[in-house]
Amino acid sequence: MTRYSIGEVAERCGINPVTLRAWQRRYGLLKPQRSEGGHRQFDDQDIRRIEEIKRWVESGVPVGKVKALLEGEVLDTHDGWTRLQEELVAVLRQVKPSKLRAKIATMGRENPADTLIDHVILPVRQRLGLEQNTARALCSFLDGALIDYVAFCLTAERKKPGKDALLIGWNSEDRPRLWLEAWRLSQQGWRIDVLAEPLENPRPDLFPGLQLFVWTGKKLTQRQQEQLEQWQQAGFTIAAAD
Repeated sequence: MTRYSIGEVAERCGINPVTLRAWQRRYGLLKPQRSEGGHRQFDDQDIRRIEEIKRWVESGVPVGKVKALLEGEVLDTHDGWTRLQEELVAVLRQVKPSKLRAKIATMGRENPADTLIDHVILPVRQRLGLEQNTARALCSFLDGALIDYVAFCLTAERKKPGKDALLIGWNSEDRPRLWLEAWRLSQQGWRIDVLAEPLENPRPDLFPGLQLFVWTGKKLTQRQQEQLEQWQQAGFTIAAAD
């Protein structure tokens, strides 16, 4: 029977090893074998189970409910993302940095980055951004904690084997969102650095030999698409971050 390391499974399933460990230790969702050296070893059945867990979580089921669903229980599974959004807002309104950092770290361990960003973090930021000044101040408070957490994650990912890349904001003023997109890219095997300030006109020639990603926060304009294609034709390794 073929056995896989946690790193191999993480790459194959698109799940961070930290998340796999949380699913195992905190929720008992996985029971990998151990090598003689004590390292986790997964087989094909484990991988199928991980894919099933991932499908449940991405559909909005709280990870704490997944084990019961895997065992055949019938549960109400429609409140997942809304519940996490409300939990995050409740912690945010306490205005206690340590609690907010702890909540973000817990959510980051237990959920894939893509789904957490799209279904929890971005909806909360949008909701706060539409409200009055107090909520907008809380949104800024949240953004600071998010950047702090993402920077920690990016540093950890740079210690692993991977491909180096630089993420550049292109005519976008949403700096916190740029960091979230860097986190998303880091989960795809990239060791990401972030250019702190967005640029009106990026200069790929300043970063020879480096994989570049540009992020605009919206669909590329026709001019931007043409410019991107010109850079690529000139031999620069540059792409739009989705």
